[in-house]
Amino acid sequence: MQAYADELRRTFMRLQDEGDDLRREAQAVQVTEKSQDGLVAATVGARGELIRLDIDPRIYRHPDARKLADVITGTVQSATEKARQRILEIFEPLIPTEQLRAHLDGDVETVMNQLADRMAGRNTSRGTT
Repeated sequence: MQAYADELRRTFMRLQDEGDDLRREAQAVQVTEKSQDGLVAATVGARGELIRLDIDPRIYRHPDARKLADVITGTVQSATEKARQRILEIFEPLIPTEQLRAHLDGDVETVMNQLADRMAGRNTSRGTT
């Protein structure tokens, strides 16, 4: 328990020292992804929010609303996953990747299990991607 408390203290101190810079860097994340055919481009922010959507007019040569919707959805999802990976990379020096991933996923059970393991002195190694 003492080792975990010491680790928390060290992490907190590093967050104080480096946290603002990392937070600014994370907030500035924007990822643009193009569809396989290059006719759809989606730009998302750090939280995966859609910032910009560009659709090449050539897409209307073969109108298919369902296909267009699927291409847009897939392109946005791909951009969102890349933005998420970038956030994980930014915070990796301070927060173990698996721990941050669980938080981003809203996986409370995993977060609580990780916390219990760390408090018991188990599984204290840094996560990997």
